[in-house]
Amino acid sequence: MKQCLRSVFRKCFYVLVLILTLHFHSYSQLSLGNYFEAGFTAGPMVFLGDLGGNHGIGTTFVKDYNIPSTRLSLGAFVEAHPAEWVGFRLQVNWGELYGNDNLIKPKGGDENSRYNRNLDFRTQITEGFLGVELYPTVFIEDDPTSVFGRLRPYGMIGLGVFHFNPQGTYTANGTTSWVFLRPLHTEGEGFAEYPGRKEYSLTQLNIPMAVGVKYYFSDDLNLSFEVLYRKTFTDYIDDVSTTYIDPALFAKYLSPGEAAIAASIYNKSPLRGVPGSGYNPGDQRGNSSNMDAYFTFGFKVGFRLNSGREWRNSTHCPLLRF
Repeated sequence: MKQCLRSVFRKCFYVLVLILTLHFHSYSQLSLGNYFEAGFTAGPMVFLGDLGGNHGIGTTFVKDYNIPSTRLSLGAFVEAHPAEWVGFRLQVNWGELYGNDNLIKPKGGDENSRYNRNLDFRTQITEGFLGVELYPTVFIEDDPTSVFGRLRPYGMIGLGVFHFNPQGTYTANGTTSWVFLRPLHTEGEGFAEYPGRKEYSLTQLNIPMAVGVKYYFSDDLNLSFEVLYRKTFTDYIDDVSTTYIDPALFAKYLSPGEAAIAASIYNKSPLRGVPGSGYNPGDQRGNSSNMDAYFTFGFKVGFRLNSGREWRNSTHCPLLRF
C-alpha cells in the first residue's frame, strides 16, 4: 500500500513538473503579480501511532483514525506568492495529540492485543514548517490574476520541526494524574541492558504534506480547507515503540519515587504477569517498524497584505469559478 502511494506521488510530481515547465513561458506574466498573505488556521488534530486506533492492525494512515482521540489545533501563517501558481508558506501550530487503547472497540481481531495493552498518552505539540504550495489549475484559467469568486485546489509539501513531551496517567490512592513519561524510561531507553534503545529527543523533524482547496471571497479574503499530514522520524510521540522490559531495572536507574511510578505504568495490561499472555518482559509493546504520524483537518482564513498588480474592483456577484 505504502509503495503504491509513493509510486503514485512520484508520478503526479513528475507530471506537475512537466506541466509547469511547458507552460512557464506562456504564463511568465504571472510572476509579475507577487503578493503576501497572512492568516490563521484551526481544526481537529489526530494522532496515528501505536496507542489507540481502530480495528485490525495499527497503522499510520487514516484507516486507524479513532474519532474520540481528536483534539483541537490552532495556527498562524504567512505566505509569499511570487506568482499565482506558487506560494511559500511559513506556519506555526499548537495542538494536542492523544491516544488511548481503551478507545478501541475489540471485535476479536488484531485490535484485541492493543485493547488489552491498556496504555494511554497525551502530549502538547508545538510545530513550525516551511512549505511550497502549487496551484496547477492556474494554467488553465482564462484570467489567473482575477481571483474574486474563484475556487483553486492546491497541494503542499515542506519541512518542519515539532516539539512534544508525552504524558501518561498514573493512579495512586484512588487519584489519577498525568505524569511525564520520558524521564521514566518505560522501555529502557538509555539503560545499559538495552544498548540499542537511545533516549529519544523531544524535538524532531517532520515532513508536512497537504492537499486542499481555496475559495476567494474577494481579492482581500479567502478561505481554505486542507488535510495536512505529517510524516515523522520518531516512534516515541506516544512513548511506545518496542518491547516490555524487566521492571526490576527501574530501581537500578531511577530514584525510588520515579521507579515506583515507572513500574506501575509501563505495563497496565490486566493480563500482566499471566504466563504466555503476551504482556510480560520481552513481549511486544509497540511496533517499531512504523514511525508515528499525525494530521489535521484545517480551515485557513487568509488575508492578502499587498499586491504587485492593480487590484480589481469586483462589484459583480461572486460566482464560483475555476
